[in-house]
Amino acid sequence: MGLVTGRRRTGAPTAVAVVIAAAAVLLAGCGETKARTDGAPPPKPSAPVSGKESPGPSGTPDSGPTTEPGELPDAYDFTPDPAKVPKSAARARKLTHRAMLGPDDWTAGMVVHQPYESSGTWTVLESSCVWSRAGLPDHVLDSFTRRLDVPAADGKGRVQGAMTVTVHRTVADADREIKDTVQESFRCPDQELGAGQRLSGLMSLQMDQKDVRNADASLFEAGKYEGPGSGGSHHYVWSKSRIGTVTAAVSVKGAKGYENTDLLRIAAEGAAKILYRIELALK
Repeated sequence: MGLVTGRRRTGAPTAVAVVIAAAAVLLAGCGETKARTDGAPPPKPSAPVSGKESPGPSGTPDSGPTTEPGELPDAYDFTPDPAKVPKSAARARKLTHRAMLGPDDWTAGMVVHQPYESSGTWTVLESSCVWSRAGLPDHVLDSFTRRLDVPAADGKGRVQGAMTVTVHRTVADADREIKDTVQESFRCPDQELGAGQRLSGLMSLQMDQKDVRNADASLFEAGKYEGPGSGGSHHYVWSKSRIGTVTAAVSVKGAKGYENTDLLRIAAEGAAKILYRIELALK
């Protein structure tokens, strides 16, 4: 996998590249073992990851395994059913809600964050490198965010997780979101989230497609997070993937007692399950 071109900063890229390489492995395979533990059927070769899946608006997952446990395909070759690709805001909303994880779906012990959900808005990184919310742009049919935390316990701090599923009108629109996200860290390595929250030292890598086996495209971002109650600066990771016209983003803000690898595993598990649910909705 190659480092994204255009970055002018030095020092951190090598370390971040190692983080991204680990993330690629986790994103491709983390959810599969979890799916079998939870009792959900494993995915077909085109969908190598899964999670605990409950019946969605259009039914239940296919039954019966089609791959050996732990087996992954050589390449991602899933093609959405054109009839299942949302063309209206109402259908897009059904998909974003069906794909989303709840407190019992992501990883053990997670609880609802406050605020828990937001929908019908779009985050914008201003020229000042401050994030704000605006109405959905014309190319977005729906965007839905949910936030879950790992509570503080046993001397460790509270980890904050967030997931966003977005349905675009076209594949080109969704692909542009992936590319724009990478460029945002070039433009703003330090970003203000609001309410005293700050990200710093951000670097993004778009994964080489040969390493992505559960999406059409994926990127990973890493940096540092600090905010009210954080007790200082901690690791921060963020992944974003695309299947057809749908993107899925998962972020994890670290806390005391958590290493980067801990956050990678939490993020990868959430992303794997969401991507599998997106496939279920589009197959």
